Amino acid sequence: MDADVLALVRRSIPRLTAAEARVAETILGDPTLVVDLAINDLARLCNTSLSTVARFAQSLGFSGYRELRVAVARTVTLAQAQQARFSLDTTAIDPEDEPPAIAAKLAAQEIDAIEKTALGLDAAALDRVARAVVAARHVDVFGQAASSLTAQDLQQKLSRIGCSVAHSADPHLALTAASLRTREDVAIAFSHGGETQEVVRAVEVARDAGALSVAVTSVPDSSLALAADVVLLTYAQESPFRMAAMSSRIAQLALVDILFVRVVQLRGEPVAIPLQLTHEAAATRRRAPRR
Repeated sequence: MDADVLALVRRSIPRLTAAEARVAETILGDPTLVVDLAINDLARLCNTSLSTVARFAQSLGFSGYRELRVAVARTVTLAQAQQARFSLDTTAIDPEDEPPAIAAKLAAQEIDAIEKTALGLDAAALDRVARAVVAARHVDVFGQAASSLTAQDLQQKLSRIGCSVAHSADPHLALTAASLRTREDVAIAFSHGGETQEVVRAVEVARDAGALSVAVTSVPDSSLALAADVVLLTYAQESPFRMAAMSSRIAQLALVDILFVRVVQLRGEPVAIPLQLTHEAAATRRRAPRR
């Protein structure tokens, strides 16, 4: 189940009936209402029937309204705890915020993204990807713009333990590489919204060539997710004041770290040698500390 039920509700709106959409919008408008209201009270507030509220809950994957109510309460509690941790009334950034408030709100939002990504992790899916990477002849990593930075981070990490891995920010080169893959290879693609066409196309080409295709995205029914064999979900929201992919990048990087550590575990002792060699090679380029 989604680590952030409100994100799940938000994503569900395009496919809901008008009556169910009213329920979704009411929940998003004030999630604490669901915590306090019984199903008949929520139905009355939304000007709809009990069966509509129940169907809405089931459409999200819950057994019924009671399970939805518990999930919303959990999400609300996590959000309130995050705000209390930084002494905030809200984590939304205001145009008048001073640097200390900006720092606290960004920290709260990014910690929230990491926590929800960890809590929502599909352990079986991640383990499947890690084992495929360990066994792979070659790994391709795809990503554009901000997601390219995350892709480069994974590429750098895997290269340090001796994996054959490549990333190209050029979409044409990415497609060329994808077309040459086989069943012995893995393709991992990053896209927060899952609709970056260059990335989706690269995954489709790699999958059709035989490679295990992996999507890292925050939208489970996105084009990228639907094109991949395995989906690893991240959880992050970007606000109007955070258009530089901050929370989404942090969530992706957290997932990369989890995947990398699992790959290292599965590779075992042999990774110690390349890690030491790469550390020593880079050490010669570091300036000695001043005495």
